[in-house]
Amino acid sequence: MAVIAAGVTGCTDDGDRGGASGATTAPRATPLRDLTYVEETRLSDAEQRLVQLCMERHGFRYGWRERLTLEEERPVGYVQDDVTWAREHGYGSRIREKTDRARREDPNYRYRAQLPATRGTAYDTALDGGRDAKQLSVDVPGGGTIRKHVGGCLAEAQTKLYGELRTWSRADAVAGNLRPLYVSDLLRDKQFTAAVAAWARCMRQSGHSYADPAEARDDVAKRASSRPGSEAFRFESRVAVADAECARETSLKATGTEREAYYVDRLRDRYGADLDTYRRLRLHALDRAEKIVGPRG
Repeated sequence: MAVIAAGVTGCTDDGDRGGASGATTAPRATPLRDLTYVEETRLSDAEQRLVQLCMERHGFRYGWRERLTLEEERPVGYVQDDVTWAREHGYGSRIREKTDRARREDPNYRYRAQLPATRGTAYDTALDGGRDAKQLSVDVPGGGTIRKHVGGCLAEAQTKLYGELRTWSRADAVAGNLRPLYVSDLLRDKQFTAAVAAWARCMRQSGHSYADPAEARDDVAKRASSRPGSEAFRFESRVAVADAECARETSLKATGTEREAYYVDRLRDRYGADLDTYRRLRLHALDRAEKIVGPRG
């Protein structure tokens, strides 16, 4: 479970304000800001455009799959308090269906499948380095190693955006794998659990008995599967709207985000340099991306 959908790189300089540890945190310089989800879509689009240009240089077509709108791209996370969005999209089931359809109908898969064997091998080599691509290994917080092959146009695109791939991959791996180190503490945090309890009371008053937002979503998904499409979505939207209204009334999202930032901040002695690198590289990449692609509609 995560309180916010993406970006666990926040930090605070306010010390302990009710967390599990009594230690105080020394003041730090204001950290680099994280990207908005709109800016993250710009990065994603720029990377795809760079891959497309690279593949064309190698003599291959490389198309764009159907993309979501900016409104559809908005991350929902564990807590969603935008009532208007919930009324329109529920918990995002139709958006997920659109994403799944775009993945199944990806024009690049169809194009690759139609190529003769030798050209298909050349396509794979151009795209990601093929079987001979070098392997990059990155240790992740809490133990374990991520290994991935890097090569071809995919590696070229990331290098143009983020710079040296090992540095970027390390920073990206740290930022994306911190949650297991603090999520159990967050779930026991008194401020957070009090906010969840207040949310649950609000939901009961709205006619929906759930212990937390995760239970609400799971129940909606199960019950919607046995209903006709339009009826299922009306039910999904009704619960999602109540969820968002209660999240706003109880300040659950603000509380969860603040407490998550507190627990991430406690990890900065070990991972602060990597988190700062992650943000710095993404901000630099955004400057480059804005010269490659325009904003998504």
